[in-house]
Amino acid sequence: MKRILATAAALALSASALFAQDFTLGSLQIHNPASRATLPGQPVGGGFMTVVNKGEADRLVSIAAPDVSDDVQLHEMAMENDVMKMRQLPDGIEIPAGATVELKPGGLHVMFMKIKHPLAEGDTFKATLNFEKAGKVDVDFTVGAAKPAAMKMDDADGNHGQGG
Repeated sequence: MKRILATAAALALSASALFAQDFTLGSLQIHNPASRATLPGQPVGGGFMTVVNKGEADRLVSIAAPDVSDDVQLHEMAMENDVMKMRQLPDGIEIPAGATVELKPGGLHVMFMKIKHPLAEGDTFKATLNFEKAGKVDVDFTVGAAKPAAMKMDDADGNHGQGG
């Protein structure tokens, strides 16, 4: 019985490793670029990842994902006077030296505006991250479930396109 449990645990860990995507650019490590599935007709999609900086301060200045959107923006959601507000960050996202920066629902994130087609769970798509100092790196975004239970968020990637 212990052997069956150990085998099952090993298979589960190796399956999760298949979905974990890590990319390196100099002293920057990009972990798990991901998006969420969208509904037909949904105009925008969200993007998330973790960036670990083991070197000097840098800045994520832009992202290109031409197969998904011709207008990819960096955004921030923050509470202002008890109201959640979203705004574009035209100067990019600061990645301080020695810091870990999470792009996640409800905070810093990527917006794929006017998406060219729905994003389907299980799909992947290519994007190029452009950092001010480190340069460019190609990554693969994995599309997950539309609203994963582990990511509680009001509508972070569903309604931005109508006014943000």
